[in-house]
Order: sequence, then structure tokens, then C-alpha cells
Amino acid sequence: MSYKVGSKGQVVIAKDIRDHLNIGPGWLALQHVVDDHVEVYFVPPEHSESLKGTLAKYLMRHVSVGREWEKAREAAWKEVGEEKVKRPEDQAP
Repeated sequence: MSYKVGSKGQVVIAKDIRDHLNIGPGWLALQHVVDDHVEVYFVPPEHSESLKGTLAKYLMRHVSVGREWEKAREAAWKEVGEEKVKRPEDQAP
């Protein structure tokens, strides 16, 4: 499909493309020239709703600020890191 560039240099992003990428009003369109064409990347706007308390039901225990917090954070980062670097042969079938 093709669209004409408007008098202000604007181009329409087809509805099926916007729907496929879940692009909505307020999104930022980042444009980048690559050789002889333009690549456009879409970034959603920041949300304005508070997320405070949304994970409360998943907390298993309270961790105090200080050394206990540092230990919990280090353990969490270690777990995530190990998960990211798992090799296919390490994973169960």
C-alpha cells in the first residue's frame, strides 16, 4: 500500500500496521535514515497510573533496608543472570 506525503510532510501509518504494533495516540515515532530509506521505531508514552501495591500479593516476606536488602537483591540478580545464560543442554527436555 502507498500513501502520498501531505503538504506538511506528514505520512499516514496504515491502520493495520498501527493495530499490529499496538500503536496509539501519543506514541513517539523515532526516525532514522538508513542508506536510501527511513526506518521508524515507535515508543509508547509513559504511563500515568501508579503501580504502587500491584505486586503486594506476590511478596513472600518483608525485607528490611540495609544488609538484608542487599543480600536479597544480590540473590535475585544472581538468579536472573543464571536464567539468562542457561545453555540449551542445561535445560530439561
